[in-house]
Amino acid sequence: MKISCVVLTMGNRPAELRRAVTSVLEQRGADVDVVVVGNGADLPELPEGVATLRLEENLGIPEGRNQGAAATDGDILLFLDDDGWYRSPELCRRLADRFAADPGLGALSFRIADPDGGPDQRRHVPRLRAGDPRRSSRVTTFLGGACAIRREAFAAGGGLPGGFFYAHEETDLAWRILDAGYHIEYDAEAVMYHPATAPTRHADFYRLNARNRVWLARRNLPWPLAAVYLANWVGMTVLRERSGPALRAWFQGFGEGWRTGAGPRTPISWRTAWRMARDGRPPVI
Repeated sequence: MKISCVVLTMGNRPAELRRAVTSVLEQRGADVDVVVVGNGADLPELPEGVATLRLEENLGIPEGRNQGAAATDGDILLFLDDDGWYRSPELCRRLADRFAADPGLGALSFRIADPDGGPDQRRHVPRLRAGDPRRSSRVTTFLGGACAIRREAFAAGGGLPGGFFYAHEETDLAWRILDAGYHIEYDAEAVMYHPATAPTRHADFYRLNARNRVWLARRNLPWPLAAVYLANWVGMTVLRERSGPALRAWFQGFGEGWRTGAGPRTPISWRTAWRMARDGRPPVI
């Protein structure tokens, strides 16, 4: 199976970008190509054989990845952050074997490891029971910059929701992949290195996080589940967050999520919701 790797960049990390691309080009035993997408940015010089796509403006993470996916033809789409890289040159062979052996596998989420030897972060494990990052399991979402997706499943889910710009776009696609009949797995043996960073470093983190959380529910959940899902997240945010400015930004985004268009509403079936519950994360949290 052919694998196409999409690397999205703002053009401001040339050394890290080259490291990321090199880790893909060094893959052995698999048919792999790479496209680097400049998201409203010029691209630095890249190794020979790497395709490039420059977008005239920053379209956000999900639409930038959609554009990169459309410029490739692999059976498997591999999304990599420009400041991440793959530990093993055998990773793509493993991916090709796993997807070929399981036609129902829609997406694989990787384990993200700290290159400096720090502990694996719980937020990088896409399930509720995240205490053991080295345990593989079925999951109901994946990590956008550390994943592989079957192209047929990507198309069945309609691609990433471009309007989200940043935050929760992977979960939106994951729920629709599940509703199309595929399953998703977290593979602890598929490792990507990434420096430890905090998502709150993004200026609009709290606003977009809340807005897209509402959009996610409005687009994908039956209304009874949407109500419980959003009520749970309001409660958890109030209990967890101690910063007044952060809470104000979060509730600003929450209101924006109701006032603005979320895109087409295509709620998942109750059967899919039950499957998600059996896989460890019912769509109410």
